[in-house]
Amino acid sequence: MTMDMRTTATAMHTEAVLPPASLLQLIWLASPALPVGGFSYSEGLEAAVDRAHVATETEAADWLVEQLHLTLARADLAVLAQAIPAWRCDNTARLRELNDWVLQTRETHELRLQTVQMGRSLLEWLRNHDNIAAAKLQACAALEPSYPIAFALAAATTQAGVRDCVLAYAFGWAENMMQSAIKSVPLGQSAGQRILSRLAAEIPAAVEYACALPDHERQAFSPMLAILSSQHETQYSRLFRS
Repeated sequence: MTMDMRTTATAMHTEAVLPPASLLQLIWLASPALPVGGFSYSEGLEAAVDRAHVATETEAADWLVEQLHLTLARADLAVLAQAIPAWRCDNTARLRELNDWVLQTRETHELRLQTVQMGRSLLEWLRNHDNIAAAKLQACAALEPSYPIAFALAAATTQAGVRDCVLAYAFGWAENMMQSAIKSVPLGQSAGQRILSRLAAEIPAAVEYACALPDHERQAFSPMLAILSSQHETQYSRLFRS
């Protein structure tokens, strides 16, 4: 065996490997089949389509990439990155602070309802699992958790690092939003997969940014998205709840 081969083998042997159970749990949490209702929301995309801001595959991909970097990375992903260690050390004061920030910065009624409903649904799903202590479930329920806070509890029970947990959250969001684009624009499945491929290429940078973001730089400022969400609340014909 050459020196290069021995070095590579040693590196592979010493590299931390995520236990299969934890890896599967992250895949499960990222799945669109997770029964939290994520498929029923477009987060303003349907209103953007209705007003001809998004009409093609390229425009849909551009819209979602910008949403990933300008809203998700600066808000929910950054909150999630802070909430996972807070759950692991039972810092309920920190969790309440983060949860309050999410709820207070939702810019429209329907966006707030979305995060509350998804958080409540995920908490109900977690109650059917025996790997989370009853005290943690009670603490989560007392918070009336937003979705990022409930997801953080689910992810905190795995042995995965914070970065991997945030990657799973972001990819789950991307899959749901790709499906929203397919239905709203509308687009075919191949177009949807190309959009998802582009989002997957952008997610790692968004996650790195979010994980390094200090509290004072977190923000929820997306005026166009807020306007579209407000308009969507009274949109005459629609498929999605946001």
